[in-house]
Order: sequence, then structure tokens, then C-alpha cells
Amino acid sequence: MIARRKVLLGGAGLLALGTGSCAGRRMWLDREPKLPLGIDAQGRALWSNWSGLEHAYPASRAAPASEAELAMLLPKAQAPIRPVGAGHSFTALVPTQGTLLSLDRLEGVVSHQVITATVRAGTKLSALGPALAAAGQEMVCLPDINKQTLAGALSTGTHGTGKGITAIHGTVTALRLVLPDGSIAECSRDERPELFHAARVGLGSFGVLSEVTLQNRPLSRVKKVVRLVDTDWVLGQWPALASQHRNAEFLVLPFTGKSALITHDVTDEPVRPRGPDTDSQTLMDLKRLRDLFEFTPGLRRRAAQMAMKNLPEEVAVDEGWKLLSNERPDRFKEMEYHLPIEHQVEVLREVIARIERDAHGVFFPIEARIIAPDDAWLSPFYQRESGSVAVHAWYKEDHQWMFKLIEPLFREAGGRPHWGKLHSLCASDLAALYPMFKEANAVRRSVDPAGRMVNPFVAKIFG
Repeated sequence: MIARRKVLLGGAGLLALGTGSCAGRRMWLDREPKLPLGIDAQGRALWSNWSGLEHAYPASRAAPASEAELAMLLPKAQAPIRPVGAGHSFTALVPTQGTLLSLDRLEGVVSHQVITATVRAGTKLSALGPALAAAGQEMVCLPDINKQTLAGALSTGTHGTGKGITAIHGTVTALRLVLPDGSIAECSRDERPELFHAARVGLGSFGVLSEVTLQNRPLSRVKKVVRLVDTDWVLGQWPALASQHRNAEFLVLPFTGKSALITHDVTDEPVRPRGPDTDSQTLMDLKRLRDLFEFTPGLRRRAAQMAMKNLPEEVAVDEGWKLLSNERPDRFKEMEYHLPIEHQVEVLREVIARIERDAHGVFFPIEARIIAPDDAWLSPFYQRESGSVAVHAWYKEDHQWMFKLIEPLFREAGGRPHWGKLHSLCASDLAALYPMFKEANAVRRSVDPAGRMVNPFVAKIFG
């Protein structure tokens, strides 16, 4: 989770102290999870999300190549109809025994003006960056991973980080939505505004996005700096740091007392491309440290701090779309809540304390970001500046500690969950957190009265 080469390998001698039975004790836990059958008894092919936590055997699959084809398909498709992007959501938004609908063939930039662009909804964020750059534009709200489709990112409230920077849906000025009956709705603040406000973060439940118009910024060059700092220091300085940089975030490395502070700022310095992505190596180093010293947290901390001593900062200068997002080859499971900004640091301190006291098996970093408010009715950032806190578990390991140990903290602080990440909330919980939840749900029912886009998880969300 951090761009730092071989953070712990410098302490290889320290790590060697823990070899033997302790490492062997962990080996049996590193087995691949048992996968469902690729084909079920009815001959239906398996769909699984990226983490492997959710799966389904849809009766049919569709990938329309145009909006017109999509409009013809929806009224006839077997319900529940569930759109699928890149499968990077950790919740059960996608699984269906009906129709699995991919937008992979609806991709590319349709048109652009000075700093706006109309984009087909199936476009991957990884492809959108260079396409916008070619038009002299950029998105400064790109998330940590850019494999998602634009539709999937919008539908789940996907975000980046930065003072005054909204999540991606906050930059949407208009959208085209194919409704379950096959009709096409053009939505903006002036045209069908209620549907616009409800469906910008729509969980794939108001219809299927076909085109989106984005308000972007002129293309700029940014300087990315990654440096290792004391966790106590960054927690104390975080409000000031978040205000000083265009994009700022940090990742707490549990059981080390250290965090990776990552900043992006506009610059006119010459291009200095980012080096090879070594986050996976770093993560596995943190895992090895855990494997060796899980039951001696004091030694774990000392070994980590000696290994990380005097590491230089890393610097890259390039167009922002090349630096904001990262490769994440190591699969994981994630819970992220968005807290009132004034509660972020205090909650994060307690998250760290609880993990280091009661969850010694955790080795993934804890991520902290900041997001500006917007006015989408189902946005986790609705009318509220938010500080996000995200905890992770390796895909091979148990994640129930998130619900028992961490989620109660988030809920006590009035946190709203990321729609694509693990949470236990249902309609009554969400109605108390979202001032416009009732109105959004009424709009959803009006465009899908038969519930053709409702799977069991969506039913739990909306009641």
C-alpha cells in the first residue's frame, strides 16, 4: 500500500531472528481460499468479484455495444438485472441469478469542450486518464485504484483525496440513464433534477448509466512525494497537512509507529517519472514481519523501526493521472467509513489502538483521506466534509474483526460507509445517516416499480 522499495529488507538480519517455528506456524494459513465451482449444476458460469468474497451464477450475461442496444435489452432481460464494472466492490451489489450486465463495450470519450468531457459509462478510469490528457484535461479526484469503470466508480461513491476536492460524482454535470423499462432519461441540475441527484450515486439501482458529462480541470504537472514519518506526528499535523497540499493522504503501518505520507502538488519542475511499483514487495515484507513477531508486538515494532531507519523520501513528477492511482496486485478485503472531518483523527487513533491491542494478525496499512462535500442524495459526503478511514485484510485471511472491533467505532462517530466496501448497515440505519434517503428511495421506486434491478443486497439497503 505504499510506494517504498523493500522497506523491511534493510532489516533482513533482524527478521532472520524470528525464522523457524514461528514462520512455520503461519504457513498453513497462507493457503488459497477454496473457490466455488467454475460451472454449477445448471451449466452456469461463475462470476466472482476481485477479492473473491462474492460470487454468483447468473442465468444470462449481456454486454450491449450501444445505448440503443442497452435500451432494447433492459425490458426483456431476466431479473434481477445487475450491472457489473471491474468487480472491485467488496459488497454484494453485483451477484444475481438473473442477468449480469457488463458495460465494457460502452467505452471512450464521446466529445469534449474546454474543460468538460462526455464519456461513455463503461470507460475504465485507467483509460480515461490518458484520453482526457490528450484533450488537455484531467481529473484530480482519481482513486487509489483506477481499474474501475466510470459507471461503477460513480455508483459506489468512489473518491480520491484532497482539501476542496469532491469524489468523482461531484464533478458530474449531466448523465444519460437507461431506465428498466428501456426509456432514456437525460438528467442534470435543470432536467429531471431529482433523478440526477438520486442516481449520481445510485448503486446500479436506478437504471444503467450510458453517458456521463464531467467537469474537469486543465491538465497540469504534479509532484508526488512519499515519505516515512512518525504516526504520532502525522496524526497531530494532519489538518494542516491536508490544507497545505492539493492531494494528501497517509497510510498507517500498524505495529511499527510509522506512516507513509503521500502528497501531490502542482509544479513546473521537469518530468521525473515514477519508478517501478514496489508496493507489493513492501506489503509482503510487512506480512513477514507479522508472521515472525505476531505474538511479540514490542519486538515487532523495534524490528520495523530499525529496518525503516533513515529511508529517503521518494519523488516523482508527471501528469497527475500517471501518479494518483496505483497498481494493487495483492488482493484484499476492505472496510471504509467516511467520518465528519472533526472526528477523523480521534477515531483513527482508536482504530490503531484497537488493532494493536486486539488484532495482532493485521499487517495491511490503515488509509486516511479527506473528501469535500457534495449534494448527491446518496453520497457519503452529502453536505459534509469527510475524513475517511479504511482498514484491510488480506484476501486469504479472516475479516470479521472489522465488524466486531472497528465498525462500532465508525458508527458511534456518525460515519457513513463506502457503498462498495464492507459494512453491516441496512435501510433503517442508512435512513438515519442520509437526510435525503427517503426521497432517493422514492425516486428509485418510481423508475423501477417492479424491482427489476433489486438483488438481495440492494433490498437490504433500500428496504
